[in-house]
Amino acid sequence: MNLSSERVGKAVLVRVGEAKLTYQILSKFADAVTKLFAAGEKRVIIDLSRVVYVDSATIGCLMDLYRQADKLGGAIKLAGVQKRVETMLTMTGAHNFIELYADEAGAASSFGE
Repeated sequence: MNLSSERVGKAVLVRVGEAKLTYQILSKFADAVTKLFAAGEKRVIIDLSRVVYVDSATIGCLMDLYRQADKLGGAIKLAGVQKRVETMLTMTGAHNFIELYADEAGAASSFGE
Protein backbone atom coordinates (compact mmCIF):
# COMPACT_ATOMS: atom_id res chain seq x y z
CA MET A 1 0.00 0.00 0.00
CA ASN A 2 1.27 3.45 -0.91
CA LEU A 3 1.00 5.40 2.34
CA SER A 4 3.10 8.14 3.92
CA SER A 5 2.79 10.40 6.92
CA GLU A 6 4.23 13.68 8.13
CA ARG A 7 3.60 16.23 10.85
CA VAL A 8 1.52 19.24 9.85
CA GLY A 9 1.24 21.63 12.78
CA LYS A 10 -0.68 19.97 15.60
CA ALA A 11 -1.73 17.01 13.45
CA VAL A 12 -0.27 14.09 11.56
CA LEU A 13 -1.09 13.99 7.87
CA VAL A 14 -1.52 10.53 6.35
CA ARG A 15 -1.35 10.55 2.55
CA VAL A 16 -3.08 7.70 0.74
CA GLY A 17 -1.37 7.17 -2.60
CA GLU A 18 -3.83 4.63 -3.98
CA ALA A 19 -6.59 5.35 -6.51
CA LYS A 20 -8.89 2.82 -4.87
CA LEU A 21 -9.18 2.30 -1.13
CA THR A 22 -10.92 -1.05 -0.81
CA TYR A 23 -11.24 -4.04 1.48
CA GLN A 24 -8.15 -5.75 0.08
CA ILE A 25 -5.77 -3.06 1.38
CA LEU A 26 -7.71 -1.65 4.32
CA SER A 27 -5.86 -3.57 7.03
CA LYS A 28 -2.56 -1.82 6.22
CA PHE A 29 -4.28 1.56 6.16
CA ALA A 30 -6.15 0.96 9.43
CA ASP A 31 -3.02 -0.43 11.12
CA ALA A 32 -1.01 2.65 10.16
CA VAL A 33 -3.57 5.07 11.62
CA THR A 34 -4.16 2.92 14.71
CA LYS A 35 -0.40 2.94 15.38
CA LEU A 36 -0.47 6.73 15.33
CA PHE A 37 -3.18 6.68 18.01
CA ALA A 38 -1.18 4.15 20.03
CA ALA A 39 1.85 6.47 19.82
CA GLY A 40 -0.19 9.27 21.40
CA GLU A 41 -1.37 11.14 18.32
CA LYS A 42 -4.90 12.48 18.68
CA ARG A 43 -5.24 14.62 15.56
CA VAL A 44 -5.01 12.88 12.20
CA ILE A 45 -5.69 14.27 8.74
CA ILE A 46 -6.20 11.68 6.02
CA ASP A 47 -5.38 13.02 2.55
CA LEU A 48 -7.65 11.26 0.07
CA SER A 49 -6.86 13.53 -2.90
CA ARG A 50 -5.60 10.58 -4.99
CA VAL A 51 -8.46 8.28 -4.01
CA VAL A 52 -11.26 8.15 -6.58
CA TYR A 53 -13.12 5.11 -5.23
CA VAL A 54 -13.96 3.66 -1.82
CA ASP A 55 -16.12 0.66 -0.96
CA SER A 56 -18.46 0.10 1.98
CA ALA A 57 -15.66 -1.57 3.96
CA THR A 58 -13.67 1.66 3.69
CA ILE A 59 -16.58 3.66 5.09
CA GLY A 60 -16.80 1.22 7.99
CA CYS A 61 -13.05 1.49 8.54
CA LEU A 62 -13.18 5.30 8.57
CA MET A 63 -16.01 5.20 11.11
CA ASP A 64 -13.99 2.81 13.28
CA LEU A 65 -11.01 5.19 13.13
CA TYR A 66 -13.35 8.07 14.00
CA ARG A 67 -14.52 6.16 17.10
CA GLN A 68 -10.93 5.41 18.12
CA ALA A 69 -9.94 9.07 17.80
CA ASP A 70 -13.08 10.25 19.60
CA LYS A 71 -12.40 7.86 22.49
CA LEU A 72 -8.95 9.46 22.87
CA GLY A 73 -10.42 12.96 22.78
CA GLY A 74 -9.07 13.53 19.29
CA ALA A 75 -10.33 13.61 15.74
CA ILE A 76 -9.71 12.44 12.21
CA LYS A 77 -10.43 14.77 9.33
CA LEU A 78 -10.45 14.02 5.62
CA ALA A 79 -8.76 16.29 3.10
CA GLY A 80 -8.92 16.43 -0.69
CA VAL A 81 -12.00 14.25 -0.93
CA GLN A 82 -12.96 13.57 -4.55
CA LYS A 83 -16.60 14.03 -5.56
CA ARG A 84 -17.35 10.30 -5.95
CA VAL A 85 -15.87 9.55 -2.52
CA GLU A 86 -17.75 12.50 -1.00
CA THR A 87 -20.98 11.08 -2.43
CA MET A 88 -20.33 7.74 -0.69
CA LEU A 89 -19.56 9.50 2.61
CA THR A 90 -22.74 11.56 2.28
CA MET A 91 -24.96 8.62 1.29
CA THR A 92 -23.83 6.65 4.33
CA GLY A 93 -24.00 9.58 6.74
CA ALA A 94 -20.30 9.36 7.60
CA HIS A 95 -19.91 13.07 6.79
CA ASN A 96 -22.03 13.80 9.88
CA PHE A 97 -19.18 12.48 12.03
CA ILE A 98 -15.99 12.97 10.03
CA GLU A 99 -15.19 16.49 8.84
CA LEU A 100 -14.33 16.93 5.15
CA TYR A 101 -11.98 19.61 3.83
CA ALA A 102 -11.02 20.65 0.32
CA ASP A 103 -7.32 20.43 1.14
CA GLU A 104 -4.85 19.60 3.87
CA ALA A 105 -4.29 23.28 4.75
CA GLY A 106 -7.99 23.68 5.58
CA ALA A 107 -7.99 20.52 7.66
CA ALA A 108 -4.83 21.56 9.52
CA SER A 109 -6.17 25.04 10.27
CA SER A 110 -9.34 23.48 11.71
CA PHE A 111 -7.11 22.09 14.49
CA GLY A 112 -6.15 25.65 15.41
CA GLU A 113 -3.13 26.24 13.20
